[in-house]
Amino acid sequence: MRSALGGLIAGMLSGAVLMSLGIGAEPGLAQQSAATAIPRTAAGRPDLNGLWQALNTANYDIQAHTARPAMAMRPGPVVPIPARDVIALGAIGAVPSGTGVVVGDELPYLPEALAQKKKNQESWLTLDPEIKCYLPGVPRANYMPFPFQIFQSDTAFFMAYEYAGAVRNVFLSNPGPAPVDSWMGQSWGRWDGDTFVVESSGFNDQTWFDRSGNHHSEQMTVVERYTMTDRDHIQYEATITDPKVFSRPWTMRMPLYRHVNAEARLGQFKCVEFVEELMFGQYRKVPAR
Repeated sequence: MRSALGGLIAGMLSGAVLMSLGIGAEPGLAQQSAATAIPRTAAGRPDLNGLWQALNTANYDIQAHTARPAMAMRPGPVVPIPARDVIALGAIGAVPSGTGVVVGDELPYLPEALAQKKKNQESWLTLDPEIKCYLPGVPRANYMPFPFQIFQSDTAFFMAYEYAGAVRNVFLSNPGPAPVDSWMGQSWGRWDGDTFVVESSGFNDQTWFDRSGNHHSEQMTVVERYTMTDRDHIQYEATITDPKVFSRPWTMRMPLYRHVNAEARLGQFKCVEFVEELMFGQYRKVPAR
């Protein structure tokens, strides 16, 4: 009796050890583990190559917000409300609710900068650089409702965006100060363990963080962190430092999702031709129909 009981216990322990080592595990579990493993390059770095997209409402407002109608001050290419100095966009322009992407949900604006944010929000329809097809800047380019593609090798790192054909060439060594300020700034990246860290500076002051008027100055610097959590997800963080606009650095955080469908491609959204009438139609001798 004791011998039989001892054999039973030994067998159970042996099975537990084998399961803990992954030996004799069910094929489905092994396949699931392989499917979620982080892909790596020949050099052993996480392989970030692919088509990625954020799935949130940060492009409307990076802070938590309820659904609301989109209205703006005149003028604008939408339907005016009689006897009111606003224009209504209806359901197609309404803002969906969102939990926000700012860690702590607080933007530490300096007083004058907060006043400018409120002015921007009131007139976003005519002031937001997005509506005019200007380059989106960093980090906004990463959470607009368009995918972007990462091209990574041991000697190069390049990012291509569907919106407005924006691109970023990420240097793999510090090139020093940017020679000129620009819409997308100058970026250089390095590895911190399995996290790819990108430091960017040399921005102009023309881009916004969202359609709610959140803005920055030419003194902004951005430190981004790209950390793969499995083969199809990246945990993305961006820390903003801008002493001219904010009293302290702050961080936004969100997941990025890989496009896994076989036909996934980076499309083209060359929107310049879509905004010519908006920006220059008033100068036509004969109004367009």
